[in-house]
This record gives sequence, C-alpha cells and structure tokens, in this order.
Amino acid sequence: MGLADFAIGLQNAGVTIYSTGGTRKHLEESGVSVEDVADYTGFPEMMDGRVKTLHPKIFGGILGIRDRDDHVDSMDEHDMVPFDLVVVNLYPFAATAARPGATREECVEQIDIGGPSLVRAAAKNHHYVAICTSSEQYGDLLESIESGGSTLAQRRKLAGEAFEHTASYDRAIADYMQGESLTGEFPSSLHFSLKRKAQLRYGENPHQRAALYVDPSVRSVNLVSARQLNGKELSYNNLLDLDAALEIVRGFAQPAASVIKHNNPCGAATDAKIARACRKALAGDPLSAFGSVLGFNRTVDMETAEMLCEPGLFIEAIVAPDFEAGAVGLLTTKPRWKENVRLMQVGRLDDGPAAFQRRFISGGMLIQDADRLTSVPLQWKTVTETQVADELWDDVSFAWEMVRHVKSNAIVLAKDTALIGVGAGQMSRVDSVEIAIDKAGDRASGSVLASDAFFPFPDSIESAAEAGVVAVIQPGGSRRDSEVIDACNKHGLPLVLTGRRHFKH
Repeated sequence: MGLADFAIGLQNAGVTIYSTGGTRKHLEESGVSVEDVADYTGFPEMMDGRVKTLHPKIFGGILGIRDRDDHVDSMDEHDMVPFDLVVVNLYPFAATAARPGATREECVEQIDIGGPSLVRAAAKNHHYVAICTSSEQYGDLLESIESGGSTLAQRRKLAGEAFEHTASYDRAIADYMQGESLTGEFPSSLHFSLKRKAQLRYGENPHQRAALYVDPSVRSVNLVSARQLNGKELSYNNLLDLDAALEIVRGFAQPAASVIKHNNPCGAATDAKIARACRKALAGDPLSAFGSVLGFNRTVDMETAEMLCEPGLFIEAIVAPDFEAGAVGLLTTKPRWKENVRLMQVGRLDDGPAAFQRRFISGGMLIQDADRLTSVPLQWKTVTETQVADELWDDVSFAWEMVRHVKSNAIVLAKDTALIGVGAGQMSRVDSVEIAIDKAGDRASGSVLASDAFFPFPDSIESAAEAGVVAVIQPGGSRRDSEVIDACNKHGLPLVLTGRRHFKH
C-alpha cells in the first residue's frame, strides 16, 4: 500500500491529516484533504525545508500525556492538536550515500533532522500515539483504525520498530562520517541492522534452523534482492551456491557461464555467445554438473534454454540478469524438473559487487577487502626459457581469473576458455593437482594450469607435464622457485609468475 492510498483510507475513517512540503502536495494531488503544518504552527517552512516540523505545537501535540491534567491544560492553552498517529518517511540517506558519484553535500542534505525527532517523540509516547515508519505497516494499521483504533500492544510493537529504524538510520550516517575521516582504515567499530526476509525450511542440514536477512546498505546487484520467477523455496545451500555462481560470472566482460556444486565451480566458460559458454561450462565436469546451480552474466535466451532442456540434465537453480519470456516458458514446462527449478532474475550487472567481505567466527567477525583486484598481465613475468604461445594467453588469463573462486588449495585446468579440471579445498597442493588432472582426463593435454599460491616443490610440475599441460601460471614467491622453474624448463613448459596469490578459505 502506498502513502496516498493509506492517507485516503485514513481520511475515509474520519482522520484529519497534517503534512508539509512535497508530501502535502503529493497527497493533495491524490485527492486527500490536508492541513498545512505551516498554517497550523503559524511558522513558515524555511531554509530549503530544513526547518518545518521543529515546533512546540507539533511536539507538544505528540508528547502530551492525555490523562494528565497539567499536560492537557498546556495543550489547550497553546492551541495544540493532540496527534494520535505520526507517519514518517525519513530522507533516503543510505541510498544517496551508496549512489556512485554522490557528493558529500548531497549526502549531508539527506541527513533528516525533523523526521527522526518526530519518530522518537511518537515512539516515546506510544501509550497514546501510533508511529508508522514503513509502508509495510500501513495495511494493518489502517485496518485497526477502521475498526475503532490501534491497540496498545500494536503501538508498542510499532514503537520498537521505530527505534530500530532510527538506530539504523543514525548508524548509516555515523558509518559514512567515520569512513570519511579514516583515510582508508577500517572503522574502529561496526554495527549492522539486518531485516529478516525469510525463514528458511532448514539450514545446511534438516536438523538446523535457518533464516535469510537483508542488509539494506548493500545497493549493488545481489541475490537477496533478486526476483524469483519460478521454482520451490530457496534453501540455505541454494543461496550459497547461487551467490558463488553470480560472483564468478560478474567478473567477466564477455558472455560467461558458471556451474556450481557445493560452493565450488565444477564448470565455467566464456564464449562469444552465452549458449556456447553454457555448453562448454556444463562439459567441464558433466558428472558433478547433475543437480548443480548455474550462473550467467547475460540474459538467458531461447537457445540457452533449449540446450538446458536436453535429456540427462538436472538443474537446481539458475541466476542471471534476465530471462527471455520464451526461455522461462521452456525451462518451466519442458524438462522433468520444470516446476522445481529456481529462476533468479537479478538485473543488469553494471555495478560492481561489494568492496568488503565479512565472515563471522566464534566471538566476533573478520572483515577484509574483497579479492577484486583486476589481473594485470603486463605485470606478469614469464620466467622460463619457453614463452607462452600467443594463442594460449586467453586460456592463461581465464585460468588465473577462475582460480580465485576455488577453495584453497586451488588448482584449475583450462582449455578453450573453459574449466576442465578443478582440485579444491585439499590440505595438500599435490592432491589438488592430481584431482584436477584426474577430473580433466584426456582433456588435460593442451590445457593451462593455474595455482592460487606458489608451488613449494617441483613435484606438481612433473605431474602436470606428464598429463600434457602446456603452460602454468602461479604467484611464485617460494624459496624453491628456482627448482620449479628448472622443472618447467626441463619439460619446455612456460611458467608465468603473477606476484599475487588468491587464497580462498
């Protein structure tokens, strides 16, 4: 329910409405009869609207205790109207501060002064006054008023939500102001105000409870704000995998597809067309791709949907900027899993992802810069006698981009800008190499190998050369780098050192 509809409902219930400025104009244009606050107080709005509701006749009418004679006498003496309901929409400070290019002056002007004061006053006097701070509250409140008035229990609940609302609002302002003064340092304290969006069926396992909360400070395209076009309720694990799928594809400029299983990519690819990228990604590990989650950085078109409807595939969920109407029709009617597949539309991936990563641990939280640093091939060094063939550079770059998305110790094999082998989350880098080669099978011949951190010994180079790997990219930095380089020279393998690792724990 919108504000105008709410106001019309209040007016029909016999409520007299007072308002200011743009809100008053909006309501009047919607056919609502509104008393101008400036006429009531006898004090005009001024200073570009900075001063309009900050007046004793407003706050006396809100804060007055209705069953105390001295309060009632004061209100009568000064012609104060007792206000029984206060409706406030605070200036959009957080949205303004999150907008790319927003100036400091614009942000400061969105710091609401009168609004939070009205909210706090009404919430304090909730024994007599109802405070409304969200359009989600309009329906229930209007229904109560139409039935005779709000209840004390209802007003207590609204007051609690109101103080939570102003606390979050002030927190956003404080974080912004503090961030300006820290010159790149992390803030000395962090506070979060998250709103529950859904109670999930269960967590990672059926015996675990789980819920999904929204972080209102996040303005970039994300999974939590996505629109679900089809399918069953999202599970805890679905959400984790879809987030990982989206994270991978948003890092590529060209059409890209990712295949996620248990929060690791078992396939990924880029190509000139999204359908071809999808086919290549699914071919990376067809066995693991069964029951997987897919991510795309382009609209899912008919060609891609037709491919996904081929026999033998089972897809749990798909996240993409958009879906063609025909593609939705195919995916939700043709395959065996039609009613079940979750289709998540996130919108254009124009904006970047969050700049920080947060992880909770027992007793606290870790925060770090997100691993977003763009790869700069000009800073890489080929340290072997054999140089990388020109036609291999696309695969080298693709493999290096992908390895940052795989749990450490991470090894990936890539060919034709597609993931063909992954070794993830092993305690030994040697094991990760062996697993990636085993996954790739015969396809390892002619592939490029990327490692998220340096090789401490040359044994993995021996395994890679035996499997037919034709180039290696890794950070370097080991005391035994020379031995690794010698092993590559022995097998004629070009070795590229990036000087930067990509651990993902």
